[in-house]
Amino acid sequence: MRHFVIVGVLVVIVTVLVNLALNAVGLMPVQASAQAVTIDRLFFLHVRIIAFLFALIVVFLVYSVVVFRRRPGDTSDGDHFEGNTALEITWTILPLGAVLLFAGIGAQALADTRRADPNAFEVKVVASQWSWRFEYPDSGVTSTSLILPVDRQVVLKLTSEDVIHSFWVPEFRVKQDALPGANLVKELRLTPTLVGAYKVR
Repeated sequence: MRHFVIVGVLVVIVTVLVNLALNAVGLMPVQASAQAVTIDRLFFLHVRIIAFLFALIVVFLVYSVVVFRRRPGDTSDGDHFEGNTALEITWTILPLGAVLLFAGIGAQALADTRRADPNAFEVKVVASQWSWRFEYPDSGVTSTSLILPVDRQVVLKLTSEDVIHSFWVPEFRVKQDALPGANLVKELRLTPTLVGAYKVR
């Protein structure tokens, strides 16, 4: 029991340290849309779970190698262990539950990022090698720069003149492919929340 307590404490410490280190790296750019908040919440939840799983594996491995290593002069065989049905059922059910939980959280996040506003500001986006063209139907203006209102949902209607192009502004977090073909119009919804100049990738 003493070993499990020590390993449990070490797992908690390593989890916290790994999580702090990953957050300090600055994995994401600034949040510039309402969708970025939802996506980042899900992303950093995944980071915390990954930090825990990393700590669980590494701490058990290193602790076992250090504490239970073969001592000098010991030539005996290790103890023989049979399978543990309760343990096998547990480590099947718990990961399944975690996957289902994350599926539900992910589905809710997707629904939140795709929620449609009937008064959304519409922009037609046309991709081509090597540029983007933005058409504003309400005003009849066409530009190579995308200018969006703050705190109002925007619906981008994407098409391509030649090949598949991916429209992505990292600060907005959402991404959508523009496909060639007159009938293949893809929609991307976002709500800018921070004034700034951002690069379309």
